[in-house]
Amino acid sequence: MRRTIFSVLAGTLALAMCLVPGQQSLADAVSVKPYIAFGADLNKSQKATVMEQLGVTSEELADYETVEVTNEEEHKYLDSYLDTSVIGTRALSSVKIEEEDAGSGIVVETNNISFCTEEMYTNALVTAGISDAHVTVAAPFEISGTAALVGAMKAYGIMTGEEIDADSADAATNELVLTGELGESIGMEKASQLVALVKDMVVSEDLSSEEEISGAIDEAVEELGITLNEEQKAGLTSLMQKIGGLDLDLDTLQDQAQGIYDKLKDLDIDLSGAQGILEQIGAFFKKIFEAIAEFFQNLF
Repeated sequence: MRRTIFSVLAGTLALAMCLVPGQQSLADAVSVKPYIAFGADLNKSQKATVMEQLGVTSEELADYETVEVTNEEEHKYLDSYLDTSVIGTRALSSVKIEEEDAGSGIVVETNNISFCTEEMYTNALVTAGISDAHVTVAAPFEISGTAALVGAMKAYGIMTGEEIDADSADAATNELVLTGELGESIGMEKASQLVALVKDMVVSEDLSSEEEISGAIDEAVEELGITLNEEQKAGLTSLMQKIGGLDLDLDTLQDQAQGIYDKLKDLDIDLSGAQGILEQIGAFFKKIFEAIAEFFQNLF
């Protein structure tokens, strides 16, 4: 399942030289105004509640670009993964996106969101290609928050002029919903860590086949000490096949979701990166030296 050392080195050099197109940092844009994506069905009172949670006054609203997200748009992205009754008939969740300096990563805050955790949003936003942003999600009362991802992607695309492509948006939405479903049985934090860890393995090792990804999932669940049933594993495998086709940048992936990866490191989980590469290089040359030694021993 592992790539050869030459593939690892080539991939590392490529990642060091460039970022994937479409993963532009907000800080790279010129004079980007912060954006708020309001749920289109908020009434006056609800909108006031949301603005308070977003930390924006009526006077300050002029400093923001605003856009509305409709229930129709929510269904467009979510119908494939959630029952229509769960999505509902009103767009209420709202999102504020502010640019951050390059290398800051994604920081997420939530208010009145009962289902989606900050880590779930972070994982999904990285998959969508969003980077270096402070994202605040709010609702007028407690709701699941799954539709907020739609607002975040729409606002980000308008802010940067880099519309989130359909495949990235689909994978991000799939990821958010699946992580939540996994979280109901293994815990939300573990679910977010599992998705991040498997995503790291898929991207770093360029895994694409069902067999390769299934093996990565087996490794990840063992590392985290959790158990998945066959249906959960199949769903995660399908998601990772989508993510593997996005050609995400490993360094960007880890930088943007740094908090999640820091927690994985705290669990002594060996992530892809320089250390792993050095170990592979060492193992490669060790094999060469052993072969040379064996050659001379056979001579004498």
